Amino acid sequence: MRILTLPAAALIALAAAQANAQTTLTVYTAFEADDLQRFKEAFEASNPDIEIEWVRDSTGIITARLLAERDNPQADVIWGLAATSLLLMDSEGMLEAYAPEGLERLDPRFRDEADPPAWVGLDAWIAAICVNTVEAERHGLPMPASWEDLTDPVYENHVAMPNPNSSGTGFLDVSSWLQMFGEEGGWDYMDRLHQNIRYYTHSGSKPCRDAGRGEVSIGISFAFRGARSIAEGAPLELVLASEGVGWDMEAAAIVAGTDFQEEAERLMDFAISDEAMREYNVGYAVLAVPELAQPVEHYPENALEAMIDSDFLWAAMNRERILSEWQERYDSKSEPQN
Repeated sequence: MRILTLPAAALIALAAAQANAQTTLTVYTAFEADDLQRFKEAFEASNPDIEIEWVRDSTGIITARLLAERDNPQADVIWGLAATSLLLMDSEGMLEAYAPEGLERLDPRFRDEADPPAWVGLDAWIAAICVNTVEAERHGLPMPASWEDLTDPVYENHVAMPNPNSSGTGFLDVSSWLQMFGEEGGWDYMDRLHQNIRYYTHSGSKPCRDAGRGEVSIGISFAFRGARSIAEGAPLELVLASEGVGWDMEAAAIVAGTDFQEEAERLMDFAISDEAMREYNVGYAVLAVPELAQPVEHYPENALEAMIDSDFLWAAMNRERILSEWQERYDSKSEPQN
């Protein structure tokens, strides 16, 4: 019998190709689009055998997509989605518990209580009011200091905020108002605020972007986007409401059933590493590892003090009911979805 052999050069080439073979991880996210390439490059630099393929949309859209795919998951990892969304998915058995390297460094608020945890937090984003100072002066609008101020008739048709069905920022606004003011008081507040709303957006960033462009005088958004818009030259002032502000954390988890468990675990290890925290800190002042947090330009200095004691589990378990009620009451002013 004649034994066929590959030339030595071909064997070397084959071995090299196998060594350089990449695993592609499908990663669902609601991270801000302008951060994705930076995060991808940071991870892949230290994990050259793994490539990230992002699937990105607003929090509500990604959450709905994941829930729709629960019986046939398409994602391997979730990296950068609201903790309230991950709590809901955990209750549906959709997450694979894993304790990433360095877990003990996290602020206890930034991790699932289970051992091992189903999810871990990365950074916090907080509600903020973006006020265009030029437009406010032109229309004779006083600078608001509280959520209640925004119900004053003087602001009629001057306010935009996110639709909570598509935006995680919108949902943290609504769920935090219901927690701060109580169910009856929260819906009463939103009824009065609705009178002053020009439109509801499908993105949490858009109200602040629109305020920065002068398309609306006031945008209810989040502090990260406001600070970045100011840095880009927008004539904005950021206000943290005196009653306190809602917040949520961007979080990460492995999707149960992934074919790439080992690679997914490596991404989770990176997601809470010092290097990743430095990347988040470019825009977010509140990190899951507090001692690594450095001040962020134009970010409100009293952010930690303003954050309410949010009940994320309550928000997650009541999500469907809250969104249904909001949709029935206020959706008539929502912008069309593209």
